[in-house]
Order: sequence, then structure tokens, then C-alpha cells
Amino acid sequence: MAQQSPNTTTPQARLGLLAEAARTARLIWRLLNDQRVATATKLIIPAVVGVYVLWPIDLLPDVIPVLGQLDDLALLLLGANLFIQFCPPEVVREHRDELAGRGTARPPTQPEGEVVDGEYRVVK
Repeated sequence: MAQQSPNTTTPQARLGLLAEAARTARLIWRLLNDQRVATATKLIIPAVVGVYVLWPIDLLPDVIPVLGQLDDLALLLLGANLFIQFCPPEVVREHRDELAGRGTARPPTQPEGEVVDGEYRVVK
């Protein structure tokens, strides 16, 4: 029986990494659209990461094969992790549960004030 080298990854492991990356991206998108997350958190961390990735001057220039892109990827991963950590834990947990199909959708917020329900008819 052939054994795999510890340095090789199976296709299932690669798909698992891609699925985890997709779940994290969906979680971040939901957190960015959630009103319970502070506006400063939504603006500062993504802005810093975006500026670094788009800025033409990097710590490791992009012309260096592989290493030039790895610093951008590392900063994206670090920024995603920091953003999730700075969001309220109960909100993060709620969205993770909903994405995993374990949670229930939160009830819609009620408008302020009293709601009056009634019928009407047009009189000519």
C-alpha cells in the first residue's frame, strides 16, 4: 500500500481549504452589512488592507515570484482575522450558525412607535 508524503495535500484537503475560505468571505460580507458591527471596525481594517494591497510599494515587491504575492495574501488573511475578532462575538457566532444552517434568522426589527393596522376604501 502506497503512503502519501506528509508534504502533499489531498484534493479533499484542498477543497476543504477553498470551502473554508468561501465561508470566511461570506461571514465577512455578512458582518460588513450588519448594523450591530461598529462603523469604525467596518471602515478601518478593510481600508488599511485595501490600501496596502493596491499600493504600488510593498514590503516585498510583487516582481519577486511567489514572495511578492505571499505578503499580500498574508495581509489579507491577517486583516480578515482581525476584522472578525473586532466584531462582537455574539454577532459573529450568530452569523456562523446561520451560515452552517444551525441558526434561525433573527427577527426583523420593529419600527419605532406604534403600528396601526386597518382597512380602507376609496369613496368617490
